[in-house]
Amino acid sequence: VVNDDPGLAGRQVLARLSGAPSFHEIATLPSTDGIAAFIDSGRALMAVHIERDFTRNLLAGRPGPMQIIIDGRNSNTATIALNYANDIVLAFEADWVAEHGIPPTLATLVPRAWYNPDLLSRWFVVPGIVGLLTFVVTILVSGLSVVRERESGTYDQLLVSPYRPWEILLGKAIPGFIIGGGEATLIIAAAVLWFRVPFTGSPLALALGLALFLISAIGIGLIISALAATQQQGLLGAFLFIVPAILLSGFATPIANMPEAVQYLTLLNPMRYLMVILRGAFLEGDGIRQLANQYWPLAGLGLASMIIAAWLVRRRMY
Repeated sequence: VVNDDPGLAGRQVLARLSGAPSFHEIATLPSTDGIAAFIDSGRALMAVHIERDFTRNLLAGRPGPMQIIIDGRNSNTATIALNYANDIVLAFEADWVAEHGIPPTLATLVPRAWYNPDLLSRWFVVPGIVGLLTFVVTILVSGLSVVRERESGTYDQLLVSPYRPWEILLGKAIPGFIIGGGEATLIIAAAVLWFRVPFTGSPLALALGLALFLISAIGIGLIISALAATQQQGLLGAFLFIVPAILLSGFATPIANMPEAVQYLTLLNPMRYLMVILRGAFLEGDGIRQLANQYWPLAGLGLASMIIAAWLVRRRMY
């Protein structure tokens, strides 16, 4: 909240917004300069700025605009928040007119959506679909790789081959990396050229994030494949992981709205970090420096999953 109006109207409308069950006041700022830090970090969805002459304009029968700055990265949530705020301001205006006995005035919202000016839902959904489809295909390709060999009988040939376990693991990981990376590239091209979603960030930053994510997804898929005895088990195991991973990724529901225990659980989900990287690269213009906090968890998950997969493959070989 930024309130530059010393009058009664500014305090009253802010009290109504803060007291509404749909909103929670995070901070009161002395100027609009501090708004960007809260919106960019995701700590606040919306900022309200009451201009200096808000009360004076309403008492004089002139329009009293108040600016609403909203995070447009989640267009659905932003639209709902704007509708709630508009209803509250309309109710305030009706009570203000009745209380002061003056002609109806216009206490109007002037919305400004950052990162998605028109609040187009496809700007929010399509980058997430890039991660979703890449994740599903990569998990399925790698999740059926080892078990397919075992079921067809060719796995025994690997046992007597001169290849080391890590070499076999690398051979199973490379196809998933190529297929997942190729699919991600095609979907990103379709997002930009077909769906007209702006890509404002660094291609290198996105490529690095996708590479780390693919390593994590391949490691998880190889773990599933090493544990499964048949392709049906591998397919079932893959979907048992895919569905909750998507639900807990922030693809449709903001992670901040989940229970606290579930939020901690999402830290083990590589999809969570990819969603931030994709939307940051597409909508926020982020580069490697801004996305560094998403890289190292992905790298850790990738390393851990590949080590576990290598141990399981080696255990099945001897």
